[in-house]
Amino acid sequence: MLSEQSAVTVRATLPAVGGALGAITERFYAGLFAARPELLRDLFNRGNQAAGTQRQALAGSIAAFATHLLDRPEQRPDAMLQRIAHKHASLGVTPEQYGLVHEHLFAAIAEVLGDAVTPEVAAAWDEVYWLMANALIAVEKRLREESGGPAWRTWEVVERVPETADVVTFRLRPTGGGPVRDFLAGQYVSVRVALPDGARQIRQYSLSGAPGPLLRQISVKRVHGDGAPDGEVSNHLHARVREGDVLELSEPYGDLVLDTGPDTPLLLASAGIGVTPMTAMLAHLAGSGHRAPVTVVHGDRSPDTHALRTDHEAYAAKLPDSAVHLWYEQDAPSGTHSGLVDLTGVPVAPGTRAYLCGPLPFMRAVRAQLIAKGVTPADIHYEVFGPDLWLAAQQP
Repeated sequence: MLSEQSAVTVRATLPAVGGALGAITERFYAGLFAARPELLRDLFNRGNQAAGTQRQALAGSIAAFATHLLDRPEQRPDAMLQRIAHKHASLGVTPEQYGLVHEHLFAAIAEVLGDAVTPEVAAAWDEVYWLMANALIAVEKRLREESGGPAWRTWEVVERVPETADVVTFRLRPTGGGPVRDFLAGQYVSVRVALPDGARQIRQYSLSGAPGPLLRQISVKRVHGDGAPDGEVSNHLHARVREGDVLELSEPYGDLVLDTGPDTPLLLASAGIGVTPMTAMLAHLAGSGHRAPVTVVHGDRSPDTHALRTDHEAYAAKLPDSAVHLWYEQDAPSGTHSGLVDLTGVPVAPGTRAYLCGPLPFMRAVRAQLIAKGVTPADIHYEVFGPDLWLAAQQP
């Protein structure tokens, strides 16, 4: 909780600080990487930095946290903090790095806002920063302790399965034996690869197979830049990684996990490569005796681009009460829908809990339609692949 004086100062300065956060975060990353270039080479996603999406996500999270402190001082924004903490834990972010971020972030604030940053203003926003940072440090520490494993572990590719022209599934087993912690359906792992220029870039991929202790399965979509640079890691995995090769994986993390009993109605909505965590969820539900209705919604460009389609439909068919609704923008076969996902004619049972994964416009549209059908906002959960720009779009 913010101190009373800091709350007054933050409320008065939030419009100015919020309006300048884009410039502040741009200057922050420039200063950070000038001082510590290895962070850009080996920790931060170079593609997101080049596109500016990481700056937008950071600005959005700071503004959202400050706004929450002012509007609801009696509670923390735990959902936002959990999502960020899971990402950080999977990347291996350390508590010491928060001090480094503080140094360069506040230097950027002073540079962008100049004389407006009085000692009183600096102290108030310092309090905001450390409330957020210390909350994240505590959650990340707990997550690392719960994982019970090393930050990185080597896994051998035992099978490589082409799913579509641009999606490949890699099945992996740990090298050297030893125990493997189970994971929760919907979670992801970080994958660290050595690129030809010497960088060790990290990306996160949902575990797309049923939870189990013996194998991990990730399904990787090759990212085409469409005028921007192609995805470094996804193209590396597609072009260079074959059976017998070894990858470095983190322990599983992620808060988009099933948290229901067997009698809770569910709706699993995905688009494109967002199908990966939903397939793992369906595999888990099919094997755990889920009795309540499960509604499966998916949108894709065409049946040929629908990754894991066979598994997606087969797991749903194993459930005692399921309905599958598919939309394709092109070449929609009989029994599916043409165009974009539209829930107008989809029955949604009372008490449904929904899980969403896909592009932001898709998730925003589905969320609005679900709320209109009576699903409470607290029962709608989502996963964003890459920087979370949902927050950024709602902030000044």
